[in-house]
Amino acid sequence: MASQTFQDVEVWQNAHRWVLKVYEYSERFPKHELYGLASQLRRAAVSVPANFAEGFKKLGLNDKLRFYNIAQGSLEECRYYLILAADLGYGDTTELKEDLDRVGRLLDGYMRVIRNRR
Repeated sequence: MASQTFQDVEVWQNAHRWVLKVYEYSERFPKHELYGLASQLRRAAVSVPANFAEGFKKLGLNDKLRFYNIAQGSLEECRYYLILAADLGYGDTTELKEDLDRVGRLLDGYMRVIRNRR
């Protein structure tokens, strides 16, 4: 049976759990980062499952892939922010980066399936 909603898809489920971890991690940032790095990281992280959800409902395969590609770009943006946060001494990002890689692999695989429908 095909997924009925974006919430049924493993990619989105993993991305959403990852966003929750990003929020928890960024809570520990210094107060002066509230509107800086913490905000940027959260915004980019939320963009991943949000763009997946938006693409899920698109009818055209190219439209779907465009939104999924935006999600891929947001993952890479987050990768940089996690590198920066670690370099600034805001905490270990190893687990978050591993989770990010997992979401990226799942998204890549999902996109491969969509491309093969053409």
